[in-house]
This record gives sequence, structure tokens and C-alpha cells, in this order.
Amino acid sequence: MPTTLLKFLPLLLLFSLLTACRQEPVVQTFASPEYGIHTALWWNMDNERIPEIELTQEMGFGWIKQNFAWRDIEGIKKGEYNTYHPDRIVDEVNAAGLKLVVRLDRPPLWALPQDRPLFENGPPADYEDFRDYCTWLASRYKGRIHAYQVWNEPNLDREWNNESPDAVAYVELLRVCAEGIRSADSTAIIISAALAPTGTYDDKVTPDDVFLQQMYDAGASDYFDILGVNAPGYAAPPEASPEEVADPANPYGGHRVFAFRHVEDIRAIMVENGDGAKQIAIMEMGWVTNDPHGATDQTLEVLHNGYSWYAVDEATQADYLVRAYQYAEENWSPWIGLMTTIFLADTAWTPEANEQWWWSITLPDGTHRPAFDALSTMPKNQD
Repeated sequence: MPTTLLKFLPLLLLFSLLTACRQEPVVQTFASPEYGIHTALWWNMDNERIPEIELTQEMGFGWIKQNFAWRDIEGIKKGEYNTYHPDRIVDEVNAAGLKLVVRLDRPPLWALPQDRPLFENGPPADYEDFRDYCTWLASRYKGRIHAYQVWNEPNLDREWNNESPDAVAYVELLRVCAEGIRSADSTAIIISAALAPTGTYDDKVTPDDVFLQQMYDAGASDYFDILGVNAPGYAAPPEASPEEVADPANPYGGHRVFAFRHVEDIRAIMVENGDGAKQIAIMEMGWVTNDPHGATDQTLEVLHNGYSWYAVDEATQADYLVRAYQYAEENWSPWIGLMTTIFLADTAWTPEANEQWWWSITLPDGTHRPAFDALSTMPKNQD
């Protein structure tokens, strides 16, 4: 190295360090963190009350996440809307002093491509139909639906008409919906689709970090306010680093995506793409339990074998969920925003038919699992 360059090396290193550390301050759309619970209100409303709203209040959580499936609102034909369920949910959530984030996906049959097999979820044939739906929804519930999650896990083929995941196409879908929402309600928060944490890369699945970079390359940053992620904890405690979880000497699965702290990998991609001023919202987080809680003689391993390798007992589920919120508040502030636990159970779920039964913090009859009580008594940053 030339002597002249050696003379200035300390200054060059200092300049590089300052440049690397210089970021825009994080915009505090959410408090860091805020507390959400994923509910199943749609078919679970009686004439007098919505128990899940009362449970959310009992927990001291401020946000309810609810799926607003497109097919359940505009299901018969374009422009005909069934508003009974969404009206009731929006009215009751607001009356309770809670905030509502809704997930938008599940097109009606009339909107799906007609030249290929039908699947549970996937993009419509005409993206403008989705724009119209997003615009109508944001207009009807202006100021009362507080945030919108645009799709879920498009990096999986099962959420994309059983076709190969396509980040460019997803960004286009995000764009038309975001433009529609913003034209109708400029105060609404737009959250990008939460991606499935996976290291698999083939024609059916794209790793979440790869898919996110593809989204940025396609210009996604202009069309969301908050980055959505899913963060199941798998077998590891919430404080375990991705490196620790990836170490095959540890019993955590051998891949960094199996860490709750894989969220930090996603955050690094945001910063690398100049998007560090935005927050992250965790749209699904939890630990699956193998405790049947007296409801079945069959086990998770028998009923839903794919989940059994990372199941924990109910006491550990409760402990890990509380520690996840604590870790985020202590280490991810100010860039962590909404953190959404799964689930308050649907009254129709059974342990045999629904793997969600094993993730939930209540049972369909309203019985509390230990996690519900632990989250209810957990100190919160608003306290």
C-alpha cells in the first residue's frame, strides 16, 4: 500500500464506519412494540357479543388481526358486496377501543383465472378487480380499518394459484391495492405480505430473504408503509440467534430461518435497500404446542406430523411468547412495530382437522391455555 494512502487510512476507516451507520431515523408508525392477536371473528359472532373482542381487552392487547377474505365480501359477482360481517366486526372492534388490521387475499371464483385449476388462494385474472375491491373497502371503512396486510406468504406456491412464486407479479398486485387504499383513505397503514420463513428454493417455494430482495428489485418500497413478516419460533427459544439455531450441534432444525430472530436477517435486507426508516410488523408469531389439553386422545405427531418436530409443551409456549415480546422491546426498538400472536381459536376448530388448534392460546370453547394468561399479565410498554 502506498505510504500516502497509509497516512489517511484511519480517516478512511472512520468515514466508512460513519457512512455505514448513517440511516434515516425510523418513522414511529407503531409504538415499539404494539400488541396484536390473530382472531377468527367472521363466523363466530352471536347476537349479543363477540367474545374474542373481550378476550383481547382482557389481555391488554390493542390490535385485532382478522382475515377479510375477498370471496366472503364480493363473492357472487363484481360490484355486489355482502357487508354484514365486515360491518359488524369493524363497528364492534372500534366500539371496544381497539384497532383493526385486516388481511386481504382469497379472491372469489369469478375473479380467478378460468383457464387453470382452482386453488384456495392466488392472484386474480385481472389485477384491476383487486384494486377496485381494495378501494371500495378503504372507502367504506375509512378511518375505522386502521391497517391492511396485502396478501400472505406469496413466496409459497399454495398462496399463488399453485404456480411458482413470482415477486414481480406480487409487487404489481401490491401496487394496485396500495394505490386503491391510498386514494380512499390516506391515513390507513399498508403492510406488505408476510413471507413464509423458509430456506427451500425450488419451483414451489422461494426463501423469504430471496423473495424480499426480488420485491425490492421490482420497486416494492413505494407501495408499503410497514414490512410484514411471519416469525414462528419453531423449536428454539426466542433469544437464540440465527447462527445458534443453524448450528447442527443444537436441536433446533439446522437452519437460521428456524430462529424467531430470523426477523433480524429480514431487517438487514431492508437497511441494505435503503428502507431502514420503516418498521417491521410481525403478522404471525407463536410456538406450536403438543399438549392436547384434555381435548383429544390423539397427539400432534399423529394428527399433524409435519409440526411435531418443533412442538413444545404449553408452559414453554407461554414462556417463549412472553420472552419474544420482551426480547423485541429490549433489542428491536424502534424498528419493531406491531407483533401479532396466533391465535384466539375459532369455535369450529378441532384438533384433528385444524393444525391451528395446536398453535392457539385459547381453545374453541374459550378455555385459556397458559399462554393466554401469561400474555395477559405480561408487562407492556404502554403500562
